Amino acid sequence: MQHAPHNAMSDAGEVARFHDRCSDLMRELLDELADAPDRPRTFPEIEDALGWPRRRIASVLGGVSRLRHTEFGGRRPYRFHDEQQSASGRWEMWMDAAQARAVRAARQR
Repeated sequence: MQHAPHNAMSDAGEVARFHDRCSDLMRELLDELADAPDRPRTFPEIEDALGWPRRRIASVLGGVSRLRHTEFGGRRPYRFHDEQQSASGRWEMWMDAAQARAVRAARQR
């Protein structure tokens, strides 16, 4: 089970457009998720992999909220488990393999 699966993007073109339109920090986050597809991780695990301070992911996600809602109908190119659904008991984030392929293709352009 994942949190709000209907909000996860599945169209490669839409994922690539999101990657192109988002901030540099959001792009870094997407690139990191794409490098480990189908592997849910807690925010601190991802922040450590990026060399980011704690709570940066929350800030980056807040900053991209307007873009997500105005241009993408609230959809997102990543997936979540909330604290009740995750093995860790914390929010976890990941990309599926198709989302990851779309991000890797977008970053090569």
